[in-house]
Amino acid sequence: MFWYEDEIKGLEEKRAELTYKPETLFYGSSSVRLWTSLNDDFAGLVPVNLGFGGSTLAACAWFFDRVMAGYQPKRLIIYAGDNDLSDGRHPEELFLFFQQLTVRVKKRFGNIPCYFISLKPSPSRWHIIEQFKYTNRIIAAEIDQYHPNWHFINIFELMLDRSGQPEASFYAEDKLHLSPKGYALWANAVRKAVND
Repeated sequence: MFWYEDEIKGLEEKRAELTYKPETLFYGSSSVRLWTSLNDDFAGLVPVNLGFGGSTLAACAWFFDRVMAGYQPKRLIIYAGDNDLSDGRHPEELFLFFQQLTVRVKKRFGNIPCYFISLKPSPSRWHIIEQFKYTNRIIAAEIDQYHPNWHFINIFELMLDRSGQPEASFYAEDKLHLSPKGYALWANAVRKAVND
C-alpha cells in the first residue's frame, strides 16, 4: 500500500487546510478524485472530495481510519472496487474488503447513512464485465440483508445504451473515467438516493 502514501498525505493536508466542516464525505478511487464538479453538484450537502487515484476497495479499507480522522460527517458516499478487479482480484475478495470497510465505518462513525455506488460498466474493462456484475450483486445483497444504514446506488444499468453496451457519451477518451455527462448522471443518482 506504500505507493498511495503521497496521495494519503495530500488528503491529510487537505483536511488541515479546510475552512469548513464537511457534512458529506466522498471517498474512493479516481472516479471520485476526478469529480471536479462535486462541490457544485452537492453544494447543499456540504461535501469534501476524499478520492485518491488508482485506489482499490482494499486500499479504502486500509487507509480508512487515517483519512477519516477528524471528520464528523452526516453521511458517507463511496465508489471503489473497479481497480481491484482490473488488478486481478476476485469478486469474493472485494466482498471481504467491503465487509472490512463496513466494520471500520461503524466503529468510527456509528450508524450514519452510507451509500455505495455500484461498479460502473467501463468500456475499457468490458472483457471482465461478468465479474463486475457479480461483485455488484453480492455487495448489494450484503447491504440489503445486513446493513440497514447502507444504501446501494445502482448506476450500472443507467450507464448502458439500448443494446446493453456502455453508453460512450458517459465516458472520457480513455473509456474508463467519466465524462461531464457521466458525472451528471452520477450526481442525479446520488442526490435521489440521499433524498429518498
